[in-house]
Amino acid sequence: MKILFPIFAGIIFCSSCNNSADKTKNKTANSDTVQQKFFPVTSFIKGEIYEIKKSGINPLQYTTINNHTDSVWLKIEELNNAVSEFLSPVIDTANLTSLFTEKSFLDQSINAITLTYEPAADLPDSMKLKRWDVYIDPETQKIKRIYMVKEISNTKMLQLTWVSKQWCKITSIITDQNGVSTVEKEVKLNWDF
Repeated sequence: MKILFPIFAGIIFCSSCNNSADKTKNKTANSDTVQQKFFPVTSFIKGEIYEIKKSGINPLQYTTINNHTDSVWLKIEELNNAVSEFLSPVIDTANLTSLFTEKSFLDQSINAITLTYEPAADLPDSMKLKRWDVYIDPETQKIKRIYMVKEISNTKMLQLTWVSKQWCKITSIITDQNGVSTVEKEVKLNWDF
């Protein structure tokens, strides 16, 4: 499984980094849209969750509210619920390609190939996912980090930072009526000991 994942990630990465000439070939006869191939973020996160469960290590959960941090061992069976907000909608090539576009570039400041997914146009009200980024190590072709943003309501936003094989953090940000944003809560799960 560990050998197949880097190969799979490399194939997905290479297919998502088509140059404009290749994208022109993908146009259908009846449409001016380009068939995009998104990195399967949801499958990647589920794969990481599977590896955590398989290791038998309970993640340590740190919850920070108003600069006060509490910690507790998270039960393995609660792991899916802890990150469930970011497992839906499913991000892969089969869906969301009509709503989001992918841009890729080598970011030398962080030494990562960055795949950025942003709305192609105005999103439907039912779509809470607003954007996401995938960071890939250019030398190993392995995923370094995933960053996602969901708008839960007009005043609340959730951000997920997932660092491969180490930890993830969900930050809840609220915006008051004056447009001032503050961090309401941060929940960090660490499984790299």
